[in-house]
Order: sequence, then C-alpha cells, then structure tokens
Amino acid sequence: MTDFKDIKAFAFDVDGVFTDGGIFCTLDGELYRTFDAKDGFSVRMATMCGYPVAIITGGRSESIKARFRTCGLVSEDIYLGSREKTEDFDNFCNKYGLDPSDVLYMGDDIPDVSVMLKAGIGACPSDAVQEAKDAADYICERPGGGKAVREVIERVMKARGDWQFDVATYKKLF
Repeated sequence: MTDFKDIKAFAFDVDGVFTDGGIFCTLDGELYRTFDAKDGFSVRMATMCGYPVAIITGGRSESIKARFRTCGLVSEDIYLGSREKTEDFDNFCNKYGLDPSDVLYMGDDIPDVSVMLKAGIGACPSDAVQEAKDAADYICERPGGGKAVREVIERVMKARGDWQFDVATYKKLF
C-alpha cells in the first residue's frame, strides 16, 4: 500500500461513496441523489490545490456531471456509464501522466474492486460490501454519503501539507 503522503490524485465512484446509495426516481425516470456538502467542499479543496480528480460511475445521469463541475472537475474527468472501471481509471491516469500507485480510488461495491486493487490506495466507506472491504487498503470510519470522501481527501492533503484554505483562489475558481 502506498502511503497517504504519496497520493497525487483521486478517483471516486458515486453511488454509495458520495451518496448513501439511495436514489429517488420520478415517474419520468429521472434519478435524483443527495450529496453531502462537506464531501463536495473537500473535492473543491483538492481541485484548488491542483489534484486531478476523477469520477468513475456506472450512473448515467447528466446531473452527476453538473454536481461535480461545481466542485472544479472538467467534464472529461467524469466517466458516466462506466462498465469497465479499470479502463476508465487507466485513461484518467494516462491523461495526467500518473502511475496507478499515485491515485487513491474509493469504491463501495463489487464493480469497484478491480480498481481498488490497482490504485495506490484502495479505500471504501465503512458501509461498503464485504468484497470491497476485503480489497481495501483503507476502510473509512464514515459511511458513504456521510463524509467518507472528506475523510480520505483531508487525510491525504494533511499528510502532504496541502490542507489550507486560500480565499483568493476560492473566490477566483468558485
């Protein structure tokens, strides 16, 4: 396992990681998720400090893109409808010249296991399925949708000395 201070980028699943896994569905088939604001702010902190961040999800809703663009991600780093997550993970790493060992990946279910094993640190929320927990290098104290994302981003950025809020940069970017 890579040390937290060696992590240079992040990649995340969405449902069960940024959310508690619950999805609201309208009669028209539109899907809605709820996200924790503190998780979103930690993604903003990471992007403000220059960390590449990817979203790799089986979800297909454009609302996912809209949510993460507000956190500083570019659309190309938001992989919707991912059925082979390691392929999208490799594309993300190649785009930024990263070795997989440079990246922390957080997932919560069976489709995430192969990426968790490939990443420098495979992490999961406390309420992940057993297969994800077995593959994880780090199991969060917090559940999906309950600041687990904040937990790992803050841990990495504090280990690297980057957890500092710059008001001027924040005003400029957000």
